[in-house]
Amino acid sequence: MTAYSVIRDWMAAPKREAVMPAVFVGHGSPMNGIEQNTFSDAWARLGSELPRPRGILCVSAHWLTHGTKATAMPTPRMIYDFSGFPAELYEVDYPAPGDPGLAELALETLNVLGPDALDHDWGLDHGAWTVLRRMFPEASIPVVQLSIDWDQGAEYHLNLGKQLATLRDRGILIVGSGNVVHNLGRVDFSTIDKPGSGYEWTLDFDGAVKKAVLSGDDDGLIHRERLSGGAKLAVPSPDHYYPLLYAVGARRSSDDVLVFNESAVGGSLTMTSYAFG
Repeated sequence: MTAYSVIRDWMAAPKREAVMPAVFVGHGSPMNGIEQNTFSDAWARLGSELPRPRGILCVSAHWLTHGTKATAMPTPRMIYDFSGFPAELYEVDYPAPGDPGLAELALETLNVLGPDALDHDWGLDHGAWTVLRRMFPEASIPVVQLSIDWDQGAEYHLNLGKQLATLRDRGILIVGSGNVVHNLGRVDFSTIDKPGSGYEWTLDFDGAVKKAVLSGDDDGLIHRERLSGGAKLAVPSPDHYYPLLYAVGARRSSDDVLVFNESAVGGSLTMTSYAFG
């Protein structure tokens, strides 16, 4: 069966009565992928309460490219894109299948054309598998990663999220994985395992983003420096912030908003997460 026939099958399938949500998860330390804590427990609970997806489209902070790409291999490899952690973390396997048809469908939805957009080299990085192995531990739901075009700004990524919103009707769970506040240079490692440990500017920016999300202030989220004086410290680089914009872009006006894991760790990281549905 060709990828194009798979796309036809995706589109020919009846729309589901239960529209899949769009989710942004603050993933934090890779250790959350193997430790049982309040964050990983919340991921597991969310996964158990969601309608079962036909597929998962994950935008991770850890795949930055020139142009937008999607993983198009039937069996994505594991990527251990971190160092200095216990051996146990490098032994984790999350053998979720890929889905070349879903990859092409996502790229067609975004009007991204060309063979270079179909990626056969990447796989599942820790922004994806640390969260998904908690949400869906059976690893039976196809996962496609969508890259972040590093040449584009915040408005562009929000608009891509808006385009992807139609996939929610086809049983696709859209997951953005990053952190609202992510400043590794300011982390206090003595409090990295202590939820609630946040600098004043950390909490101020995280709270301002929450207010903007709940009020539907997309313009504020695009121009984050207008939300809080702590924006530059909170987001020294937007790689972990952009996945939030995909989930926000994919929301609908009728969606309820769930805020969970609302906490800071290590002073300069926040785990605050959102589900729209």
